[in-house]
Amino acid sequence: ALGRSTAKVLSANRLAVGRDTRVSGQMLAMAFSAGAASAGCQVVDLGVVPTPAVAWYSAITEIPGAVVSASHNPFHDNGIKVFGAGGKKLTSEVEQEIEAELESEIGAGGYAGDFGEVGTVVDEHSGTIEGYSSHVVAAIEGRSLSGLKVAIDCANGAAFETGPRVLESLGCDLKVISASPNGRNINDNCGSTHPQALSELVVAQGCDLGLAFDGDADRLIAIDELGNVVDGDFLIAMFALDLSDRNRLEKSTVVVTVMSNLGFKLAMQELGLSVVETDVGDRHVLSEMRSGGFNLGGEQSGHLIFGDIATTGDGLLSGVLLCDLIKRRGEKLSSLAGTVMSKLPQVLESVVVKDSSGLASATGVWETARRTEEALGGKGRVLIRASGTEPKVRVMVEAESHELASESVRLIVEAVVSELG
Repeated sequence: ALGRSTAKVLSANRLAVGRDTRVSGQMLAMAFSAGAASAGCQVVDLGVVPTPAVAWYSAITEIPGAVVSASHNPFHDNGIKVFGAGGKKLTSEVEQEIEAELESEIGAGGYAGDFGEVGTVVDEHSGTIEGYSSHVVAAIEGRSLSGLKVAIDCANGAAFETGPRVLESLGCDLKVISASPNGRNINDNCGSTHPQALSELVVAQGCDLGLAFDGDADRLIAIDELGNVVDGDFLIAMFALDLSDRNRLEKSTVVVTVMSNLGFKLAMQELGLSVVETDVGDRHVLSEMRSGGFNLGGEQSGHLIFGDIATTGDGLLSGVLLCDLIKRRGEKLSSLAGTVMSKLPQVLESVVVKDSSGLASATGVWETARRTEEALGGKGRVLIRASGTEPKVRVMVEAESHELASESVRLIVEAVVSELG
């Protein structure tokens, strides 16, 4: 039903479908494809490919795309992301149209179309792997990465094929882990959410850096040569500085979410660069980048968006560009990250409540937050937001010390529990 609804609302004659490695992916991709084909759409089956590869294919063919994936979640979760023609994320309004059509399809109780208009499903896996890989390689403009010793963690996910292929073709001395997916080991103590094994490998093998992807390979967390995690804030800061130095940072501006560390914003101020903040989610970052004409944005979690090259976050592309930056600069990753910004201690706690929708009117919570932020004296900040998918309120505080941030979170959490139950 969702496949039919998507094809109908997007008026798609052709639609690309990709998936990650989780065991339910093939089943759901086939069902979605069957629905789209039943609406008269030709489905291009891309097979197991990174989410950004589907966005790339959608961009070069100007047809919509869908990805069956649950990103960094465990194998038993799954979901469907849809790109509009051109590889761009759908607006909320279009998503609501698809959901309304979906409810209508389900309510109708079955297929009611013209079987003379049924579409076909064609395989385009190998061509997509080859084309997308070439697209990523081209991003460093003919330069080589030879001489770099790089470890990668493919999260037993969608990058298990493209990750090694691209980096080896660029000349890296490559060490690979978590590239043997079995449908159930995706993100299982590996990948960008669990980089410990990669950190140990980087140190043990004397690598220059490590690159950790998530299950659908649209985000990147790096590891420096000392085994330290380098998150999205540090990576965006390094790219902002590098692009600015080469006069390639549009409007001297970078787009991030409210979750970016205060240290990032202070670092950008020191560099004379502007920061535009959005709500949490790469959708909001992408929207702001498009409307403002900016070419660099991302999230602390590792979604990095290079607007001149890609239409969405791309972990492998980010990793290749990071390797290129390190080689061009001739510096260690630890040095580059350590000098571009300092991170303020950040404490985040999620509180399960009876009804998170009452947060906006919880005056006691906001008064406690105001007093807490005043006490930080301009050297910290407070962020409180309701989860969009769970009955939770997230409380985040940044301060000069971890102890002060923890105590501030405790006070606000007490107010949340008192007001919201």
